[in-house]
Amino acid sequence: MYRFLGYIALFLFKVFARFQVIGKENIPKGAGFVYACTHAGWLDVVALALSIFPVRVHYMAKKELFQNPIAAKFITSLNAFPVDRENPAPSSIKIPVQLVKEGKVVGIFPSGTRKSEDVPLKRGAITIASLAKAPIVPAYYEGPKTLKELFKGKKAYIVIGKPIRLEREGAKRVDAEHYTRLLSETFLQLKEELKNYRTTK
Repeated sequence: MYRFLGYIALFLFKVFARFQVIGKENIPKGAGFVYACTHAGWLDVVALALSIFPVRVHYMAKKELFQNPIAAKFITSLNAFPVDRENPAPSSIKIPVQLVKEGKVVGIFPSGTRKSEDVPLKRGAITIASLAKAPIVPAYYEGPKTLKELFKGKKAYIVIGKPIRLEREGAKRVDAEHYTRLLSETFLQLKEELKNYRTTK
C-alpha cells in the first residue's frame, strides 16, 4: 500500500507542483535517522515522505485516527503509529527509538502544529535521536498546503540540510535545549537557502 500510494502521490507532485528536492546528498546511507521537518499543512507530511521515496518514513499519528478499524488499518499501512498527545505514554518514545535503531526513518514535525508562523520547537526529535544514538536530518518544506493549492500548480520544494549529530556532555547527557535551538536556526537557514536557490533559477 505504501509504495502504491507513494507512486501516485509522487506523480501528482511532479506533474502539478513540479516537486524538487534539494540537498538529497545529505541523507545518511544505510542507517536510521530522525527526519525533522517544518510543518505548515498536512501535505508537508506527504512531501517529506516523497523526498526520499521509496525509502519509507514512519510517522507518529494522534490516537483518535485509529479508533475506526478501517481507518486504523489504512493509516498503519502507511507506517504510522498511534500517540496519545494529551497523555503521552513511554511507548510514544520507545516505538520511534526502536525504529531508528533498526535502521529506519522516523519523520518528526518538531513544531507540533500546522502553522505558518514561527513557533517554539518541542524536544521530541532531540529526545528520540539522543536515545537512538542517531542523527537528525533537518528539512524545510515550502509548497502547497492543500489539494486545492496542489492542483492549482503551486510549486513544492524540500530542502534537506546536513545531519545534526548529537554530542554528549560527559557520559550520558545531551544538551536538549542547545540542539532544539540549533534545529530551529537550521530551519531558518534552509529557508534562506531555498530563497537563494529560487532567485538563481
